[in-house]
Amino acid sequence: MAKINLRPWREELRAEKQKQFVVMILAAAIIGAGSVFLWKTDMDNRIAYQQSRNAYIETASKKLDAQIKEIENLKRKRDELLARMQVIQDLQGKRPVIVRVFDELVKTLPDGLFYTDLKKTGDSIQIVGMAESNSRISTLMRDFEKSDWFADPNLSNVAAADQRRAGYSQFNLSVKQKTPEPEGEDK
Repeated sequence: MAKINLRPWREELRAEKQKQFVVMILAAAIIGAGSVFLWKTDMDNRIAYQQSRNAYIETASKKLDAQIKEIENLKRKRDELLARMQVIQDLQGKRPVIVRVFDELVKTLPDGLFYTDLKKTGDSIQIVGMAESNSRISTLMRDFEKSDWFADPNLSNVAAADQRRAGYSQFNLSVKQKTPEPEGEDK
């Protein structure tokens, strides 16, 4: 006998294909959702990693800023100490100079002349004194010119002294102090 299939095979085939289609859509949706989840997790991990790197850089930058400030403070203190040391060295080096200046002031002082006031401003020395005659003042100025410790004597005023010192002339003189080069040194 011949086999005749009376079942609705087309509907069954359609239902089977419909089932496969739904399973494929569900599988694609699950795979898509999984891919999105994995992608989002990876992005979140990358963002968290970058944020931790940024935080590390910020803390390191703050530490470096603090160290830079400390270095600047140390440099400022060092400069202040060097300036103080320079002042002390200058004072130590110039200590014997004032003794030599006074010694030269005495050596250049001719007889019949004396100082009443000395004032030093920078390298300039203002001298007020009394002289028996104007020739003694001229001798003083020539002695200043010859001295290694003084230069450019400038007489600004000569006047008759008050009555207590009759016969004397009061003079105002300025002279520049210089320090001679040590002997034996070549320039």
